[in-house]
Amino acid sequence: MKIARRSFLSFLIGGAAGTALTPLPWKLTDDLSIWSQNWPWTPVPPKGAANQVNSVCSLCPGGCGITVRKIDERAVKIEGMDGYPGNDGSLCTLCLAGLQLLYGPSRVQAPMKRVGKRGEGRWQKISWEQALEEVTAKLSDLRAADAPETLVALLGSDRGTVPQLFNRFLTAYGSPNFFRTPSIQDTYELALFLMHGTRSMASFDIENSDFVLSFGSGMIDGWGSSVRMFKAKSKLRDANATVCQIETRLSNTAAKSDKWVSINPGTEAALALGLAHVIIKEARYNQDFITNYTNGFNKFQQLVLEQYSPSNVTMVTGIDPETITSLARSFASARHPLAICGRGQGATPGSLNEFIAVHALNALVGNINQKGGIWAMPEPDYIEWPDVPMDAVAANGMQKGRMDGAGSQNFPHSRYLLNRLPDMIHSGEATIGALMVIGSNPVHTLPDTPKVQTALDKIPYIVSLSSFMDETTQMADIILPNHTNFERYQDVPAPEGLPQPIIGLSQPIVEPQFNTRHAGDIIIQLAQSLGGNVAEALAWGDYETCLQETLGDKWDMLSEQGFWVDESFNIGAWGEAFETDSGKFEFTNAAINRLPLFNPINLDGSSSEYPLVLLPYDSMRISAGHIGNPAFLMKTIEDTVLKGNSGFVEINPQTAASLGLAQGAKAIISTPTGSAEVRVHHFDGIMPGVIAMPRGLGRTAFDKYVAHKGINVNGLIGAVEDPASGLDAAWGTRASLTKA
Repeated sequence: MKIARRSFLSFLIGGAAGTALTPLPWKLTDDLSIWSQNWPWTPVPPKGAANQVNSVCSLCPGGCGITVRKIDERAVKIEGMDGYPGNDGSLCTLCLAGLQLLYGPSRVQAPMKRVGKRGEGRWQKISWEQALEEVTAKLSDLRAADAPETLVALLGSDRGTVPQLFNRFLTAYGSPNFFRTPSIQDTYELALFLMHGTRSMASFDIENSDFVLSFGSGMIDGWGSSVRMFKAKSKLRDANATVCQIETRLSNTAAKSDKWVSINPGTEAALALGLAHVIIKEARYNQDFITNYTNGFNKFQQLVLEQYSPSNVTMVTGIDPETITSLARSFASARHPLAICGRGQGATPGSLNEFIAVHALNALVGNINQKGGIWAMPEPDYIEWPDVPMDAVAANGMQKGRMDGAGSQNFPHSRYLLNRLPDMIHSGEATIGALMVIGSNPVHTLPDTPKVQTALDKIPYIVSLSSFMDETTQMADIILPNHTNFERYQDVPAPEGLPQPIIGLSQPIVEPQFNTRHAGDIIIQLAQSLGGNVAEALAWGDYETCLQETLGDKWDMLSEQGFWVDESFNIGAWGEAFETDSGKFEFTNAAINRLPLFNPINLDGSSSEYPLVLLPYDSMRISAGHIGNPAFLMKTIEDTVLKGNSGFVEINPQTAASLGLAQGAKAIISTPTGSAEVRVHHFDGIMPGVIAMPRGLGRTAFDKYVAHKGINVNGLIGAVEDPASGLDAAWGTRASLTKA
């Protein structure tokens, strides 16, 4: 059967969505199996008794339940755990390939001390006793110098017992500088705090919505809990619900949506307010909710009616007035409409004003804490530890405030502003005496990676607790390797977006393969070595004891079925859902009013020098987080994205023709941040003047199957500080593309 190019593309996009949910999505070709079997480190288990262990995967933020099949003590296959909330028997490709990480060559097998210059890769194996003694000595010196606040800890999350042990350690030590990896979680939390008055997580009852208006959220590209989103998308289709994707580029999500609206990049907030204009002008909003449960509506109404008419919004977004009007009417007339935002997988925070504008649409139609809408989920509160004891050194350090400016007068409500640190380190505004990193890889994942790397190079002492030799770990002075998620106990709270409180239990599938230790045990041991109030704050004998005591009566259920669900949870009715000064949802208030106007975030560079706009995009086949792709996933990447070691840039054929760039041609991409050699891929699904590259490639660490393949797009994109929040609001960068 002959398949035309257009048909093939449709098959590829649809097939990628479907196969990701099957128990084994990589039954692609026989030669792929042969290729993998020839790896020297591939485990070939002997014959033995088969058994299964349930656990929770933490390789990505999705937090899916897994069932691992073993032959005797060797793990041989990972499947989705039946009945686990969110994924229920299905998994993403990263998790399915997880055993390659467990048994692969990129593992750090023992404590290591750097003996050469940073980046040279010269390491010496040392004992755990020596490693802990050296780190303890460094931390003791900082406290002795009355500089405890210069200790910084960067983790992938702030939820669960392990992150909170590190946070507690820092507080007792005397440092307020605990950070988590940036994501849309930062911006959603801030928007909900300003408009609801609660410190809560954004959760979405997406399965029960009948009209999903997505402002660039990659529902089947890894946004939220990726497997849950795949299932939700299928359920929406079966229920004849509508999904409208607003996005510059034809992503997989856009291709599989009922309607794709192409928009000028970076103008989503203007479109949201244009839709609000139509809804308000035609009185299509929820009268009961607006009249009885909101505050500041009149001022918001005045703003959108005066400044955001469809004709005005057209000039900004490039979307014609008829489409804007039609979209607003369709959204407002649905029974359970839902507006969501956060580009791609949501790995970058984005503009606070955009999130406020999009969330205002949910308020206009009254679908807050309602079926098919957005819920403000309280943060997990099961960790009930005693107050942290502090001596004079700790109290003095905590009073000095955060070095990133979060919580300051300029950004009073922001919690973490990691994106600001590189510039502050270079300028001397922030002085870091020691950095501890676990579950995060800023040298690869933060924008302007060259600047991040040189900033970290100024830090005199870096401790990595990574299980893998990633880009940030390569810069460490000492490595205290953590067990992998298949070798340890750990609580895994429900991922962002799940509409019910859940705790999952990650438990050991196999015994530790190498001379590694649990990160929870490491921080407890460091606390005991420091002594005094720090030891008192972390007085548990070991992490497992801490975990069991913390979970209390939940432990038995977690051990039995792998997860605990709060069956008593009910979303708050409108009358009790908001904790603002007015006790209502607030379209405007003193905090919101002080924010800058809803203007698009300006990018670096002039349009004359850089006539194109470069957008990063996410793919389910490429891990763009702190974990690099397992080798098997590298083999699934299309040869129009990665061919050999060459990465591709997508470009509209019309733009390519004007630049004289043929399909597959080599080119030089340049931005205000950097330049690189790429190959050209003509793509009809991107508007003229815009080019795109995937996140997650261009690794310089891990192993030969992953390293030095493609370009790290973060090396080409600089951070742009959001004047409203201090978070990174960059959605792309200006660029040029010339023949190589």
